[in-house]
This record gives sequence, C-alpha cells and structure tokens, in this order.
Amino acid sequence: QFKLIVENPEKPIASGLQLKAFVEYYPDRIEDLQDKLILLVDDDVVDIPLLGFIPYCSLEIESEIDFGQVIASNKVISKEITIANHGSSSGVFEISYDGVVLASITPDSGMVKPKSKRTIQVDICTDVPRVIKEVMKVELEGRGCTEVWVKAVVVEQVLKVLGASCGKVVECINFGPVYFGTSKTEQISLYNKSPENMDWVAVLEDNAIGGEMGTDLQRSTDAVLQDLSLKNRDVDVSTLILCTPNQGTLLPYEKSLVTLCFSPEKFKGDFEVNDSSLKQDYVLFLRFETVGNRGGYVQALNDGATATTKNHPHHVDLALTGSGLPVMVTFNPGPEINFMDCYLGEQTEVLCTLRNESDSLPLTFSFRKAAHFNVSPEKGKIKKNSAKDVMISFSPRQIGTFKVKQIIDIIGTGVDKNNLHDLKTISFHQLYLSLIGVCKAKRKKILFTINPGLTPVISNATGQFVVDGTEECPDAARGTIQCTDAAPVAILKSAQTRIHTHRINRNCKDDALIAFPNDRATSLRPGEWDKKYRTIFTKTERYNFIDPEFAYTDCERLSVEAHKKYYDDFISGLRQRRLEKDAARQFDMYNDPVSIGIKPGEGLKSPNISITDFPEEKLQLKMPPSDDDCLLTSRKLATITSTSANKETWSWLSPVPSSTQEKEDCSLTLTHKQLHQIFIGPSTIDFGDVCVYSTTTKELHIINNLLVHIWIQIEIEIEELQETSPLSQVVPPLTKTHVPIVFETITPGSFKRSFAYKINNQHLGHVLVVANAVPIELQLSARELILNPIPGCLAGTEFRATVRVYNPRNHPAGFIWKPVTTDRKPAFSIQPTRGTVEAYSDLECEVVWRPGFNSPENGEFILCVHKGNEIKLKCFAKVTIQL
Repeated sequence: QFKLIVENPEKPIASGLQLKAFVEYYPDRIEDLQDKLILLVDDDVVDIPLLGFIPYCSLEIESEIDFGQVIASNKVISKEITIANHGSSSGVFEISYDGVVLASITPDSGMVKPKSKRTIQVDICTDVPRVIKEVMKVELEGRGCTEVWVKAVVVEQVLKVLGASCGKVVECINFGPVYFGTSKTEQISLYNKSPENMDWVAVLEDNAIGGEMGTDLQRSTDAVLQDLSLKNRDVDVSTLILCTPNQGTLLPYEKSLVTLCFSPEKFKGDFEVNDSSLKQDYVLFLRFETVGNRGGYVQALNDGATATTKNHPHHVDLALTGSGLPVMVTFNPGPEINFMDCYLGEQTEVLCTLRNESDSLPLTFSFRKAAHFNVSPEKGKIKKNSAKDVMISFSPRQIGTFKVKQIIDIIGTGVDKNNLHDLKTISFHQLYLSLIGVCKAKRKKILFTINPGLTPVISNATGQFVVDGTEECPDAARGTIQCTDAAPVAILKSAQTRIHTHRINRNCKDDALIAFPNDRATSLRPGEWDKKYRTIFTKTERYNFIDPEFAYTDCERLSVEAHKKYYDDFISGLRQRRLEKDAARQFDMYNDPVSIGIKPGEGLKSPNISITDFPEEKLQLKMPPSDDDCLLTSRKLATITSTSANKETWSWLSPVPSSTQEKEDCSLTLTHKQLHQIFIGPSTIDFGDVCVYSTTTKELHIINNLLVHIWIQIEIEIEELQETSPLSQVVPPLTKTHVPIVFETITPGSFKRSFAYKINNQHLGHVLVVANAVPIELQLSARELILNPIPGCLAGTEFRATVRVYNPRNHPAGFIWKPVTTDRKPAFSIQPTRGTVEAYSDLECEVVWRPGFNSPENGEFILCVHKGNEIKLKCFAKVTIQL
C-alpha cells in the first residue's frame, strides 16, 4: 500500500543541494500498516520507518457537571458540557438517563466532527430543596460506555432576623413602656442564608391574628369591651412602627442592620374619655418577605383567603410589643398659684411639689422662662412614682397685676424620619400652671430745699425750689421735662403751643423743637446738626453750638446712616420672608380640592373615611402616591388588591406603550416595594396529565396594584408553548388581567421548563411550567363481565350486561371493539362497536350473549384506542339448567 516516487541521481549531489522523494499511501483494507524505506548514502544505510494508520475518532467527555449551591426558585437552570473529538474521523455518541431529577438533556445523541467539540446542555429544575447526585451514561464510539455525574445542592432561600448585639435568632422585640409622643428604637440584623442575592421588603401585618392595637391587656374584659366601643380603631398603624430601611438587597450570606422605631400615639375616639391613666398595649407583627415570591396569591384568591393568610416559605415574622403611656403629673398646689402682694424690688416664694404618678417611666421636665417669675430648679428628672419640690418666686420688675401662663415642657426622645439612628430630644407634652401676682407702688416723699440764690443746673423756672429725685414732671405747656442725673433738655414741638408766639415767628416750621428757659447750661453742648431749637414763648431760634471736637463729621454721619440702613433692610427682609412663608403655608393648607377651609362647629367632628367608601372608578384619583418611608401594611395591600381584582380586563389592552402617560410610566425603574405590589402568577403552572396531540390552556394572572401603568413582556422560546398569546401587554393602574398559557406536545414524558418575563423592560421574573405528557387512554369499569339470565324470562332469551368506558384524559379518544375470534361461532356481541369518548367523560357499552346449540359460554373483546392503549375484556355467560 506504500509507493515510492523518486528519481535517483546519476551523479553525486553537491553540498547545499537536495533531493525530493514522495511516498504515497493507498490503504485497501481497514487495518494499520507498517513498513520501512531503505536509503543508501555512499557506504551508509539509513532505515526510514513507514507507518500507515486508518482514520479513527477519539471522543472525550468531562466526568462531572457541578451546579454548586443554588436556591429553590422554581426555575430551570442549565449547564453545558462538551464532547471533544481529537481524532481524524467523526464519532457518534448517545446519552441515556433513567432518572426523574434531570429536566432535560439536549441533545441526547449525535455526531462529533473531527477536531471539533459538541456542546451538551443539561437542565435541572430547582423546584424543591434537595441534593442532586445523578449519573448519565454516555456511549462514545471507540471508547465504550462512560459515566458523567451531575451534582447540585438545591437549598431554600432563608431570611433570618438576628439580634444586633447577640447575633442570635430573635422572634420578638419588646419596646417596653413608652410615653405617647415619644419614640424608642431597637436594632436587628437581616441575614441572607442563601447563595444568591435576595431582594426583600418589610410588610406590617395589621390584620394578623393575635395583634393588639391600643388595648390595655391588664384591664378586665368588660372594661376592654367598653373601651373598644368608645374608641375608633381605624388608625394607620404604619405611623406607629417605622423601619429603616424597609426594602433592600442582600448579597449571599450578608447581614444588614435594620432600625425599628416604636412611636405610640393615643387613639382619639368619638367620645372623650377623661382617664389620664389609660394605657394602650400594642402587639404587631412585622413580616420580611422576598420580593416577587407571591405566586401562591392567585390560588389564595381562588380559595377565598387573603394574600396575607397564605403560607409563604420565603418570609420571616417578627413580633413587636410595646405599651403607650400618658404623662401623669400632679401639682401641689396647682394648677393655679396665687402669690402674696409685694412691692417693687421685693419677691415672694411658693413651694410647689411635682409628683410623677407613673409606675413605669421616669419624667424629665423643663420650665420655660416667664416674666417676673423665677423657678428653681428650672429643669429636672422625677423618678417613677416619686415627687420633686420646685420653688417658684415672684420678683416683679414693674408695678401691676400679673397673670402668667407658665408652660412646663415634658422632655423625651423623638424620631427623625430621615435618620432613625439618631434620636433627638423634643418636647412631646406641655403642662400649664397659672401664676398670679400683684406688685404695689411704694409712695415716695419729695423734699424741697431753699435755693440760696445761685441757680443750679437743675432747677425750676424760678430757680427757688429743686426737686430731690428723679421724677417725670408734667409741664403746664403740655410738655414733659425728663429729670435725670445729667443736665436735662426740655423739648416740645412748636406746633403744640401758640403761647406768646411772636408775629414774625408765626409761620415757623413745624419740625422745630422748643427749648425751655432753663436749658441754657446745655445749649452749648454738641447737638444734632439737623435739629433746630426755638424758645418756648416767642419761638425765636436759639443758638445751637456744635463742637467739632465731639460732633460727627460728614463721612461719619454717612457711615452711621449706611449701617443703620443695612440693618433696617436686613430686619425688613427677614420679616418679608417670614410673611411669604406664612402665606405659602396658609395657601397649602387651604389649597385642597376636597377641603374648602370651613372650620367645624363646636363639638362636631369630621367623619372617618375609609378607602372602601370610594367608588372603584374614583379610587385611582383618591389614593395618595406611595411613600418610600412608609411601611407596607397587609390591610392596605388587601384593600388595593381586592379593588384591582374586581377590575378585570383583557381584550382592549395595548401591546406597547402608546400614549405619553403610558410611555412615561413604563420607563420607570420600580422599587422593591412597588414590585412587591405586582402579582404575576402562579409561579408554577402545573398542567398535570396531558395527552399528546392535545391543546391545554391555563391562565397566568397579572394584577397591577400600582397607580402607574406597567409593561409586561413574556419571552417564550419553548416549542411546546409557542401558541401562547399575547406576549406583550400594558396593564393600566389598579387592573387585573391574564395571559392564556397554551401547552401542546407530541412527545410523551415529563415536561419541566421555565419562561421569563420582564416588567418595564428591565425587571426580570420567571414562571415554571410542569406537565406530564401521556398517550391517549381509555379505562374500563371491569376487565371481566359475567352475564346472568334475567329471572322470569323464557329459555332462549338473550343475556345482557353493560360495561362503562372512562376517559380520564383531556383529549377525546376514538375506540373500536375487536372480538377475539376462535374456531367456534361467536355468541357475544357488543354495542356500540366504535365511537368516541369525550374528555373527562364516560360511555356505556352493552354486551349480549345469544344462547344456542353449541354456543360458547366464554368470549373476549379488545378495546383498541386510536393512538392509545388496548384493553382486553373477558365475558362469561352464566347458564343455569332448571329441572
């Protein structure tokens, strides 16, 4: 099979030259050959081996497929394995698997070309937690059978609530007693005990069994029932419990710190109950859920249950307990305190006792500043069920009767909604004392002394008597003399008097000031440059000397005016801004399409309006937008969901956003809380036993509980679900719709596939489709039939009996009865001999035996189902011989 093609040289080959020889190989049988080529070089002999191999394949496959740890999410996941062919000819492989764990192997047989690879896709379904360790047998050409192990650990997606300090699992947080109007915080850790990311959201269960909101659990049953009849329990519980953050994403095995804040508020009922010792206990449940795992919701609606009462494997409940207490403080004496009358410069004191009547909490108080009254101590802390003495003194600074409303602030910790980690000190409650005091005037004796003849600086008009003291002396000319330690300047506007006015000065300017005769000592001191002084009687302009050593220069005067104008403008701007804010606040208060600003009359209260009181067509306009800081509550979710479920539509939905509003809504990136209010399910659609060549439909429900449009796009590449339509819908706000999922197959066996969908073209989800494709089948009510004679009938009468044919499948089944023939003439017959049994129905067939000479008493029929099974029916005629 080897052939040498060469021309040997006749002369020796010079250095640097070469000679080519060709060896051809032409195999004529399937076997490897071996030979040699002899090369003679001068006196040397060189043997060159020749090897000829036929083409063969060399297939190689990996021995293991490891999916690692995955969560049970009702999703079909895939992993690929390669079969490599290192040979020179194509190789054939075939994969066999006899288990039920693996969803599919694609392809399970085929051919691998030389020097290439073939990819095999292996799918597993993560429907239940388990450990997968399955073996596939792979038959490789030229290597025989080899085994490939498929391994995976499917675990439950677990969310745990741990204590922030201890790190252990906690089931209840007890806030203890808290004053109404104050807040108390506790911290927990959310732990994602799973190998994949987890999106979570917090939901407050305000309609859970065992919850209590504002009930004193220590009171008697009759008192509690009376309290329930008097008080209104329709309150937004989301204001009592704050959670920050209330949504988020946890990485695998990550812990995240969550702050819980308890802020009790006293319920206000339709009737006022004057019970200062009323205690309100709260028992609430906070549920942390994984986003999107609400597939059981649709089934819950069909069962008549609420979405919050359905068991959910992907959530954890945390109980929250706490008590709200009112401030209970008594004053002795009080609340009105009368002080003894005193004179200016004196003070009177009253000892007041403040008692904290609470048995659970201490109290911190602070007295506000009040004119003419002093408190010692102004601030303090009173232990529970204790008292503290406070001295209140009346120190008047002017004469008169004083009635002061003394405000006492009760200090506590309040919450900042923007930052729950840092509580701030606030005044959450005020108490009031009425303080009454009288300051009397003390009479002052004025002594006059004789002037020896020299007129002092301070004197009256005649200079005879000098008043010893500082008083306000009324003047006869309707003016006022300010008598101080410094030299007085008596001034009076000239327009107020016309006494002895000279005729020349009758038309003097009104802005001139009048000087008294006794101000001569001060007429030479520096005065204001723009003021003019005239005499009191004749209105003659007085000389006013301005001393340049003490007076302001022009630049200094301009600077003073500029400074004064700056501060005037600053204060005016502050006032203007305050007025604008006040006007804006008033505008926002009364700019309400519902409230027109009418204040209710005395004793009247506005009715409590629930969301269920609004018509469905107006609900979309009345509902407020979602608050990111506010917790979702189960009652709100149930109310909104019931409204959306009742507003079902399907035929008129648009496949793509068309209007401006739809395009704007469908481009939004939804938060975890918003995604949690969109229900697409069930998450597993189980068709059960489905006949091949049949078409079965189940509904995928879509409920939009948001106030915006959402765009749902379904991506189906599965051949068995290709008839599903529509695959794209724009769902309006507060609307329920559905998509018919159509399943049909021609291949018997178990079917598990998942398809994906997108919300607003960015948020992914998936639905698992499960079915068991079976052939068409009919069943008989009995495999053996005994035909008895009818009592009282004559001999030779036909024997009759019936057998029922059942169709347990979803597809009509055609059948035909074929008798089993023998050498003897058949005596049995059956009607109808052929027909069709509709899906999930039955059909009765009658068997008749005609007695006769040499008639066989046994017979058989075969029920042949079109494209289905075959069943044998044996018939026996019970003949009784009467003598």
